[in-house]
Amino acid sequence: MLVKNWMNRSVITIDANDSMENATKLLKQHGIRMLPVMKNGKIVGVVTDRDLKRASASDATSLEIHELNYLLTTIKVKDIMTKDPITVPWDYTAEETAEVLLKHKISGVPVVDHYEQMVGIITKSDLFRTIISLTGVARGGIQLGVQVEDQPGSIKKITDMIRKYGGRIASILTSYNMAPEGFQRVYIRMFGIDRFRLPLLQEAIAQKVNLLYMVDHQDKGRKTF
Repeated sequence: MLVKNWMNRSVITIDANDSMENATKLLKQHGIRMLPVMKNGKIVGVVTDRDLKRASASDATSLEIHELNYLLTTIKVKDIMTKDPITVPWDYTAEETAEVLLKHKISGVPVVDHYEQMVGIITKSDLFRTIISLTGVARGGIQLGVQVEDQPGSIKKITDMIRKYGGRIASILTSYNMAPEGFQRVYIRMFGIDRFRLPLLQEAIAQKVNLLYMVDHQDKGRKTF
């Protein structure tokens, strides 16, 4: 799941010499929270709604409304932007990008190609879409979580049982988080199983491994076993 396949290529940008007033208008008009700042065709910074609010609060505390309006037209984006912005390469994975956003506590980043040219922007919302696509949750189905031994064939035992009951595997995610030494947690989303056979599948799986949970998302409902 590479960034270049999920980023937004239609990026709204602003020039470094543009006004703070225009930056505010662009954010509101397009319902976005960040604007890449450009100078001579290169990205030189980013300005966010937080930057604009902070600048307004610090410079306008004792001003009359007409003075405030004038201030907004005279302050340049380059004066309030974050310089040397954090970017990610377009061949980063979604997981690597999420790690960058989390580490720096930001909501999005510009995406650059191998020549450091900006080719898009990716946000938390785009990463949420990636997760939804990766897991198949939008299609419903059934997800189960199990804890299995960390050894070859342990996951296959579970998937073989699912197929035996007529299930089709949509996604398999694994993690060592919260699992004891020598074990891993596996999260499987499946389709095609008759709801009346679910208790039988649940019992069969529970006899082989530690069944953590089973959530039925079929028919747009939600039932936890």
